[in-house]
Amino acid sequence: MSETPPTGIDRWVSLATSFVAPVTLISAVLFYFGYVAARAQYDYFGLDVDVIGLSTRDYVMRSPQPLLTPMLILVLGGVAVVAFDHWVRGHATDGWFRRLVTAVLGAGLVLLAVGTALLAAFTVVGGWAYYSLVTPVLLGGGAALVAYALRLRGNLEPRIVLLWVGVAACVIWATATTAQWTGRGLAMEQARNLRSLPSVVLDTRERMHIPATAGVQEVVRPDAEEDDYRFRYWRLRLLIQGDDRMFLVPDTWSAGGTTILVRLDDDVRVQFQFRNSPPD
Repeated sequence: MSETPPTGIDRWVSLATSFVAPVTLISAVLFYFGYVAARAQYDYFGLDVDVIGLSTRDYVMRSPQPLLTPMLILVLGGVAVVAFDHWVRGHATDGWFRRLVTAVLGAGLVLLAVGTALLAAFTVVGGWAYYSLVTPVLLGGGAALVAYALRLRGNLEPRIVLLWVGVAACVIWATATTAQWTGRGLAMEQARNLRSLPSVVLDTRERMHIPATAGVQEVVRPDAEEDDYRFRYWRLRLLIQGDDRMFLVPDTWSAGGTTILVRLDDDVRVQFQFRNSPPD
């Protein structure tokens, strides 16, 4: 019995489902790496990123910077691999082809062995600063070389698929590490030049009891009434703002510095200062 040809609606539904799935996957990937970078960035200032209340869109918008370097490496590496594979297959009948395949397989097994050793020795070398990048690179690179060598031999067994799954897992691991380092690097760059952040003057009804070592200046306004905004704080900078709260930091970094959470309600009044740079 012949199948009924799809109607116009069926075709549109099929097209939509084939498009939505990749978009959802890409959005999830962007969200994850944006979250990892933001978590590392604000952890430097003593904040749990979940307290800020960023949206999914915020995390997605933060993902391009931490993903830039890994994506460039993957694209350029992919181009190099395609060119190498084209050249190799053009010389598949030469006598040295088998020796090349054996060398690629051996190199892959060595990298896999070293990466596995690092994985097993986590309790000993896990504190090494580059452990979380070197280990997945060795494991992923070794698995990719072994899979490629088996493919050149014409081996299509399911274990090759497992090897490529391992490569994908290692790419995610290494990229997450890069995103974490990027976030922390952004935080340190901000800390070196906090005066580049928006300047804030904060008036409050109650004293905030900010530690003197934080470098924030406080004054009691003599003209304010008892129930007015009596306390004024300056030398503050806006680090980030959530839905109903602001996170402020001193305008110079110090070991005694602190991040201040200010809820946006009737108990506070916020002023943003102009840049100290008059227009031409």
